[in-house]
Amino acid sequence: MFVDTLYRVPYADTDQMGVVYYANYLEYFERSRTEMMRSIGFPYGELEKQGILLPVSEAHCNYHGSARYDELLTLRSWVESFKGVRLKVCSEVRRGEELLVDGYVILVTVDQRHRVTRPSPALLDACKKLFLEE
Repeated sequence: MFVDTLYRVPYADTDQMGVVYYANYLEYFERSRTEMMRSIGFPYGELEKQGILLPVSEAHCNYHGSARYDELLTLRSWVESFKGVRLKVCSEVRRGEELLVDGYVILVTVDQRHRVTRPSPALLDACKKLFLEE
């Protein structure tokens, strides 16, 4: 299952040419990932209350096209895998049906002291809902 979030590009996200600055796509991935986690009952605030943090250990983007100021984008995320302490979340940025950017981040479950820790069974079960079925 994937989760879509609509986002209109503000002027602050663009460069002098009115094109979305390339690094902002990682922020779009984060916006999408945040809404994805919220959709399964695990907003980041709730995870933090449970003593779980999910820092990014790896990020990757493929650029296929550019978004511009005031365009309405669809930010899409899903879970590709959750192995051990590593959660791989894939994301896409689309303008209508056109794929502009895709990629993924690897998140690692850590405790509040920033020590790697196993995810809770509840988090694992919730994330299983987000695996993209083929």
